[in-house]
Amino acid sequence: MSDIFSQTVIQLGATTITLGQVLVFCSVAFLCLSVAMIVTLLRFSRARAIAVSEAAENARDAEARMVEILRSQAEMQGRMGAIAEVFGTRQAELTQSISQRLDAMSGRLGQTISEQTRATHENLSRLQERLATIDSAQGNIQALAGQVVQLQAILSNKQTRGAFGQSRMEAIVADGLPMGTYEFQATLSNGNRPDCLVRMPNDTPSLVIDAKFPLEAWNAIRAAETPEAQKAAAQAFRRDVEIHIRDIAGKYLIQGETQDTAFMFVPSESVFAEIHENFEALVQRAHRSRIVIVSPSLLMLSIQVIQAILKDARMREQAHVIQGEVIRLMEDVMRLDERVRRLQTHFGQATRDIDEILVSASKVTKRGQKIEALELSSNAGQTGSGADEAASAPAATSRTGQLRLRIVEDAD
Repeated sequence: MSDIFSQTVIQLGATTITLGQVLVFCSVAFLCLSVAMIVTLLRFSRARAIAVSEAAENARDAEARMVEILRSQAEMQGRMGAIAEVFGTRQAELTQSISQRLDAMSGRLGQTISEQTRATHENLSRLQERLATIDSAQGNIQALAGQVVQLQAILSNKQTRGAFGQSRMEAIVADGLPMGTYEFQATLSNGNRPDCLVRMPNDTPSLVIDAKFPLEAWNAIRAAETPEAQKAAAQAFRRDVEIHIRDIAGKYLIQGETQDTAFMFVPSESVFAEIHENFEALVQRAHRSRIVIVSPSLLMLSIQVIQAILKDARMREQAHVIQGEVIRLMEDVMRLDERVRRLQTHFGQATRDIDEILVSASKVTKRGQKIEALELSSNAGQTGSGADEAASAPAATSRTGQLRLRIVEDAD
C-alpha cells in the first residue's frame, strides 16, 4: 500500500506529486467541500427562517395596514358623505345665488335695454335734426356754389376782375383808415390816376396803392396741361408782371409828391404765395423798382401801421390842446382842494358845536333827574313847615297858584 501511495502521479520539474498526496489533497478538498456545504445549508436554513419570520412579520404588517386601510376607507367614506352633503348644500346655495344674480342681471339688462332704446330714440331724433340741418346746409352750399359760379363768371371778364380787386382793396383801406386820409382814383400832377392815394401826416408825400394786377397769364398757368404750355404761360406771366411793375414805377413814383415806394396789390393769397415761391426774380425786380407786392393780409397790416402813424401824428398835433386841458384840470383840482379844506373847517366847527350841544343836553338831563317831587296845593292849605320849606327852597309858582315845583339841589 505504501508503494502504491508512493507512486509518482505528476512530475512538475523538480517537484514530484505522488498518489498519496493526491488522495490526501482530494480528501482534504472533499472535507472542505462538505464543511462548506454544511455551512451553506446552515446559512440557508437560517436565511429561510429569517425569511419566514420576515414574511410572517410582513403578513402581520400587511394585516395591520389592511385594517388601517379599512379604517381609513371608512373614515374616507364618512368624509366623502360629509363632503357630498356640503357640496349639496353649497350647490343649492350656488344655484340660488346664480338664480338671484340672473334675476338681477335680467332686471339690469332689461333696464339697460330700455335705457339704450330710449337713448337710441333720442339719438335718432337728434340724427334727424342734424340731417335736417345738413339738408339746409346742403341747400346753402348749393346756393354758395351758384354764387361761386357767378363769381367765376365775374372774374372771367378782365374789367369785372379788375373791379373786384379794386373793390377788395377799397374795402380794406376804408375799414382801416379814417375819412379824409385816403382818396380813390386821385389825379396826380402828371395826369395819372392811381387806384388809391393815402395821405400821410405832416405834409409828407402820399402813398400809392395799385390794384390792377394782371391775372390772365396766371389763369393760363392754372389751365395749362402740358409742361410746355405751363412754361410758356409762366414766361407770359413773368413778362406781364414786369411790365406792370415798370408802369407803376414810371407813372406813380413822383419826387416830392408821392412816396418813393408804392404798393402793388395782389387780390389773392395763393397768387401772392406762388409769386414768392416760384417767381423770386419778379420779387427782386419789384424791390429794385421800389415796388412792394402785398396780399390782402399784408395790405391790412400795412394799413394798420399807417393808422398808428396817423394817430400818433394827431396826438402830436393836439399835444398843446391836451397840455392846456391838463393845466385847467389842475386849476380845477386846486379849487376843489381849497373848497374841501373850507368844508373840513365847517365840519370841524359843526362838530364842536354838536359837542357843546351834547354837553348842554347832558346838563339838562341831570337837572331833570334832580327834580324830586311835584306839589299840587292851594296857598291856604299849606302848613307852616311847608310854608317855611317853600320860603327857604327855590320854587317855581304857576300863574294860577295851583302848581308849585320844589327843586332840591345837590350840596355842591
